[in-house]
Amino acid sequence: MTSADLYRTVRLIRRFEERAIEFVRSGEIVGGIHPYLGEEGIAAGVCAALSADDVITSTHRGHGHVLARGVDPARLFAELMGRESGLNKGRGGSMHAADFSLGILGANAIVGAAGSIATGAAWALRQQGRDSAAVTFFGDGAMNEGMLLEAFNLAALWQVPVIFVCENNGYATTMPVSSAVAGSITARARAFGMPAFTIDGQDPEKVLEATTVAVARARAGRGPTFLECTTYRFDAHHTFEHRARISYRSAEEISVGQSRDPVEIQGERLSPGERAAIDDELENVLDAAAGFALGSAHPDPAAALEYLYASPEVPR
Repeated sequence: MTSADLYRTVRLIRRFEERAIEFVRSGEIVGGIHPYLGEEGIAAGVCAALSADDVITSTHRGHGHVLARGVDPARLFAELMGRESGLNKGRGGSMHAADFSLGILGANAIVGAAGSIATGAAWALRQQGRDSAAVTFFGDGAMNEGMLLEAFNLAALWQVPVIFVCENNGYATTMPVSSAVAGSITARARAFGMPAFTIDGQDPEKVLEATTVAVARARAGRGPTFLECTTYRFDAHHTFEHRARISYRSAEEISVGQSRDPVEIQGERLSPGERAAIDDELENVLDAAAGFALGSAHPDPAAALEYLYASPEVPR
């Protein structure tokens, strides 16, 4: 993975999210989204360390994860718009994107719930004799959820090849970490007997380096690793805040948080010409992706009850 490849990923996520916010404002995306602006370096660095046989689970703020894993932005736009050509035929929307062909076992709107899914998937892959690893992303707020702590316990007890990635952006919705988490986030993970590290989540290359070590450890049968990636959410928790004008962060704090931009950090490692070429390329990609999504059909209301069960039987 080159510096240019990492830049391409963080820039793709940034511009995708900015355009998605525009589609929320225009009404093409109904219900809003949880923007990933400012956290792009984590998804880019983590997913760059994975192979095609690895799997991930994501969160309600998951567009960056699935894009970094290789999802077609055209189909992701279509999914956010509720179109039939979307990743999940418009049924999943912003918080439940999945693509099993890419090892994306799904985003999950239940805080902390995807950790147990990833742990179970990693255990199953190991039982099949494969050396695949699983990554589960979650926020700092999930550190107080019992489901995630149970996943820590089983992963450490059974030496499951899973990497727990905590995207610590400082807030669980509007509550500061200092008001919600007693002690240290990494100390909680270490208490289960797994190695835990705090990483600069704004630097994609540092995230890649740490994840590469964790994945190698998992493949070698040495069990789970916990990575706390410190970051800062540049935008709202949810686009609803753009209208509600909720105030819980000072202008000074936001300015300091935005001063370390993962897109700029990675972009400065490229020549101006190389960076401009990638920017232009991605604008064309996203123009085509948006056009594809806007031109796609909405699902037939008569099919609203399809795809609810593993059985092809349609409920009545």
